[in-house]
Amino acid sequence: MQAAVFVGAFTALLWVIEIVDVASGSRLERNGIEPRSLDGLWGILFAPVLHDDWQHLIANTVPIAVLGFLVLLSGMARGLAAIGIIWVVGGFGTWLTAGAGNTIGASILVFGFIAYLLVRGFFTRKLGQLAIGVVVFVLYGSALWGVLPSDPNISWQGHLFGAVGGVIAARMLSADARAERARAKALDRPTP
Repeated sequence: MQAAVFVGAFTALLWVIEIVDVASGSRLERNGIEPRSLDGLWGILFAPVLHDDWQHLIANTVPIAVLGFLVLLSGMARGLAAIGIIWVVGGFGTWLTAGAGNTIGASILVFGFIAYLLVRGFFTRKLGQLAIGVVVFVLYGSALWGVLPSDPNISWQGHLFGAVGGVIAARMLSADARAERARAKALDRPTP
């Protein structure tokens, strides 16, 4: 229930921000990631909640809602930690590598969520998480082509580093499951 409420509120926030942005003459969206500039570092905080136009927001809305819910489903603390890691790694990687211009959009989070959900089960070796990874791959796997340069108006760097952030989050947040597996394995070993 908490996951649904949080994701619903975050998605609604994205729409409210876009309404304010449109009403302000697109002033808010200027606060995205400006690569390799000190002022552009602030964009890491704001870029995932800003969108270029309604189509951009609409394209991100369903993936943010569905994938965000799945990320939070394994626990709010772990899910929020994953979102934080993806947000920072995706934003900072984009800041370091993107070409000139302003990078905005929740797709940093979308690609991070996809990668997180795809690999989390490999790190935890939990059947339910592996099953979610398979479903995510079937539904969103083709989106991963977006980590490659294709359209000069789309920040593939945001997609790529969002996905990198997702893998890092899955690895970091599965440490307890890996440690538990190692303890169990050690207990199963015969004594010499």
